[in-house]
Amino acid sequence: MQFTHNNKGFTLIEIMVVIVILALLAALVGPKLMGRTDDAKITDARVQIKNIETALKLYKLDTGNYPSTEQGLDSLITKPTVGIIPKSYKEGGYLESKKVPKDPWGNDYLYVSPGEHGDYDLFSYGADGAKGGDGKNVDITSWDTK
Repeated sequence: MQFTHNNKGFTLIEIMVVIVILALLAALVGPKLMGRTDDAKITDARVQIKNIETALKLYKLDTGNYPSTEQGLDSLITKPTVGIIPKSYKEGGYLESKKVPKDPWGNDYLYVSPGEHGDYDLFSYGADGAKGGDGKNVDITSWDTK
């Protein structure tokens, strides 16, 4: 019985070169991507607020008014049972997802109607979950979306 050596494979030098290249790429690209996650979450919150606003406008078209603070955003997925009960309510609700989304930080969006800034105020307190702030902690509001 004769054994042959199969010399197919990578040498230690080749593997080390690949590791060095990957480390350089990670060092160059990593910080740029890491700093963008906060911006992406803020943008996502603004988009979600716009989507919820569209559902609120459809609700008003069907029912004649916006949901009250007491009825909240849940009235966009199920017919309210408190406050002014709408006579014309779209079967299936007004949000395609059939659930009220959480903000990108996992908190509920806050809804007040009537609002201080219009018929309603819809907002998220951002990353810190507290009123006020700037940078990643900025409040994202329906009355000041860019």
